[in-house]
Amino acid sequence: MKALVYHAPGKRSWEEKQKPTLKEPTDAIVRLLATSICGTDLHILKGDVPTVSAGRILGHEGVGLVEEVGPGITQFRNGDRVLISCITSCGRCEACKKGLLSHCVTGGWQLGHLIDGTHAEYVRIPHADNSLYLVPNGVDPDGAVMLSDILPTGFEVGVLKSAIKPGDSVCIVGAGPVGLAALLTAKLFSPSELIVVDVDDHRLGLARKFGANRVVNSHDGRGAEKVLAVMSGKGVDVAIEAVGLPATFELCQDIVAPGGHLANVGVHGQGVPLKLDKLWGKNVTITTGLVDTSSIHQLFKLIGKGLITPRHLITHEYGFDEMPRAWDTFANAGPEKALKVLIKRRM
Repeated sequence: MKALVYHAPGKRSWEEKQKPTLKEPTDAIVRLLATSICGTDLHILKGDVPTVSAGRILGHEGVGLVEEVGPGITQFRNGDRVLISCITSCGRCEACKKGLLSHCVTGGWQLGHLIDGTHAEYVRIPHADNSLYLVPNGVDPDGAVMLSDILPTGFEVGVLKSAIKPGDSVCIVGAGPVGLAALLTAKLFSPSELIVVDVDDHRLGLARKFGANRVVNSHDGRGAEKVLAVMSGKGVDVAIEAVGLPATFELCQDIVAPGGHLANVGVHGQGVPLKLDKLWGKNVTITTGLVDTSSIHQLFKLIGKGLITPRHLITHEYGFDEMPRAWDTFANAGPEKALKVLIKRRM
């Protein structure tokens, strides 16, 4: 089969690899119909994730057809159309029983990281009964790919952890795919203000299209000042950080109101200053998190009712044989005006 393989920082190839086989009774083999590229994949290619070994097939998002199941599988059968979660979970360990699926002792983030991933024609899914989800009838399977990672990430780590209430003022810092996923789901809680901050006018335009009632361009370093001006100096009830940079986390600290909530979604590769001298007396709650994908069933219901449309996040589509070109597009997201890039098997 063909697969996108990581070899070393900055080195990848589209090459022939051995088709995966069942290793455990609880495995399933899935034939990919569509996959997508995540910002984490780019971090791996840059060498930022040293736990990824040379020869690893990348990717952790996708929808496909079950081709083979192990004797321990009870929930799926050959031919089922399934969503692949970016998180593998056994459902039995202490972490899983606490709902911390991302900390499963024999799972967590494995695909495209510790085991071969979804940027291939076929993929092996461990703990398949707990790590695959049937795609409901009537749900767009291409849009469903967004439920592998970014949509539950924005929803669980950004929206749910920040405990948004009707009437709250909300500011999302970062209008990339995850920030916009948080925007699509934050709307469900009827905030009174929904502000999005970014340095890219194109992405801010998309944020406006997706439901933000105010947008702020922070390229001049005055993002916090502009948001506070919108809020008459009072700050926002909820600040969601969806970038992963010290400057954007600092911006969120500067704009959160007394009694407010700062939810960090962005992946930080370095430490950030914590302004505890200013925050300690403001009754501010700060949350962090790694997605568990425990909201996938809920998100499928919301999609089925037309309350969210994840396909809106897809800006580019390529065939599987165009995988390297798709990677080039996503790596140049700014000039290409790319959000999510869908790589799809031509039927």
